[in-house]
Amino acid sequence: IPPSNVMIVYSLASGGVSIAALFIAGYVPGILLGLALMIAAGAIAQKRKYPVGQWVAFGEAAAIFFSALPSLLLVILVMGGIILGWFTPTEASAIAVVYTFVLSVIVYREIKWSELPRLLTDSAATTAIVLLLVGTSMGMSWVMSSANIPQTISATLLELSSNPIVLLLIINLILLVVGTFMDMTPAVLIFTPIFLPVVKSFGMDPIHFGIVIIFNLCMGLCTPPVGTALFVGCGVANTTIAKVWRPLIPFFAAMLIVLLLVTYVPALSLYLPKLLGF
Repeated sequence: IPPSNVMIVYSLASGGVSIAALFIAGYVPGILLGLALMIAAGAIAQKRKYPVGQWVAFGEAAAIFFSALPSLLLVILVMGGIILGWFTPTEASAIAVVYTFVLSVIVYREIKWSELPRLLTDSAATTAIVLLLVGTSMGMSWVMSSANIPQTISATLLELSSNPIVLLLIINLILLVVGTFMDMTPAVLIFTPIFLPVVKSFGMDPIHFGIVIIFNLCMGLCTPPVGTALFVGCGVANTTIAKVWRPLIPFFAAMLIVLLLVTYVPALSLYLPKLLGF
């Protein structure tokens, strides 16, 4: 779901696919993914008989909504600023940090000034882990490019089959594996020029393929052994990947189901862009 830096990277790697069209195309697949994960979480909660929250009155719900309104405005600030051209997605992330800092310290007063050194230290440690993973994946991408591995993969694909269904399935499997070892940015830069001509040969829309490749690599963020989001989550929860990966299997299954839907039902990605004239 936009704003997404990797969509901009894909636009550059694909030779100029519309960034706005990619942003719009990401909404339906992203919402479907969210719903699938909610269903998986609900099923697990039902099976384990987790405690159920109580319904609240309309007045209380309205009061809660308005108290959360400053936080909800963050989405409007970030997306509105990007769409109107006030700042880039990267700049929007910095603005989001400043905005949430003001909310937490001044508006909601959930953080004290005395706590800032500890928070900055904790965030630096978490960021260091992520950057180490990104740096390692960049080195791996250089090795793969030097060994002509991507070009070999492309040639092998075309030799294996001319059936679009089979080719897309193989591409998905390759991207899922790649996503577990590489950061999204170098993976998009390396594999987009390789796979895009292949899928174009059987008429796949570049916008649709962009959503497919990004969806695959996003799943890699939370799959071991090098899932950066998984590492961050384990760091925040003070647990280990060994304890987390097995309970994540139902969520992986939900993501795979949505991935197949997004791959083989182009309308999920292309309906909104076409409706808006892209």
